[in-house]
Amino acid sequence: MRGTDLLMRVTARLTAAGLPDPGRDARRLLAHALGVAPGRLTLVLPEPVAPEVETRLEALVDRRAAHVPVSQLTGQRTFYGRSFRVTSDVLDPRPETEILIEAALAEPFASVLDLGTGSGNILLTLLAERGQAVGLGTDLSTAALSVARENAVALELQARAEFRQGDWYAALSEPDLRFDLVVSNPPYIARAEMAGLSRDVREHEPRMALTDEGDGLGAYRAILAGATGRLAPGGRLLLEIGPTQGAAVAGLCRAAGLEAVRVIADLDGRDRVVCARFSA
Repeated sequence: MRGTDLLMRVTARLTAAGLPDPGRDARRLLAHALGVAPGRLTLVLPEPVAPEVETRLEALVDRRAAHVPVSQLTGQRTFYGRSFRVTSDVLDPRPETEILIEAALAEPFASVLDLGTGSGNILLTLLAERGQAVGLGTDLSTAALSVARENAVALELQARAEFRQGDWYAALSEPDLRFDLVVSNPPYIARAEMAGLSRDVREHEPRMALTDEGDGLGAYRAILAGATGRLAPGGRLLLEIGPTQGAAVAGLCRAAGLEAVRVIADLDGRDRVVCARFSA
């Protein structure tokens, strides 16, 4: 069977499974099964496909039809132009999080703390973009930290990136350790909203990275309770938020004593990031 015919068959299967973008998923899975870059898939589609590739692809399609995210099937997700290893132990990096990256890079920084680092995509992207900066990522999940360390090695950033296990600031044993920049994409989905998530997210991404099992603001309260103790004078705090949380999180920042609080919208006009500054 030629690649073109196989692609048509896989696309039809994913369409029947009710997936939102079956054509894109089929191309990504076929490229992965063939061991070629997605951008080169068109060049090899006219060629016959080996039986073992077809078998491998069918197994991938079975799992995708069960709503396992494509990034978990391929083990990779592109974020801010770089490839990151992804497993079921970490959130799939989202394009919306690049809004936080852009805001962070708008001003200089020499040190950064990433709370709830997950795959490390935020911390490692910032360090890759700022060649002299150093950073620390914390996470409660040891499995997530293992993925983050793998990504640091793959990006050759292990000399400037440290990872520690612990709940928010609990991983920081040094009482005077402060940072120019503190960032986080914490669990912000309220427990009552979990049922409304897509199956891909609800069933296959780590629940503890999605929800605080409360009103969706619990992580922000915890982060802001210790923010002024970890920010250097003039340091910035950047928090990714849900689209309805801008006013609430901005209010929490002001109540914590932070200044210059503002909300940044994403490309769809929805609130996405809250920025604040600590003036000692």
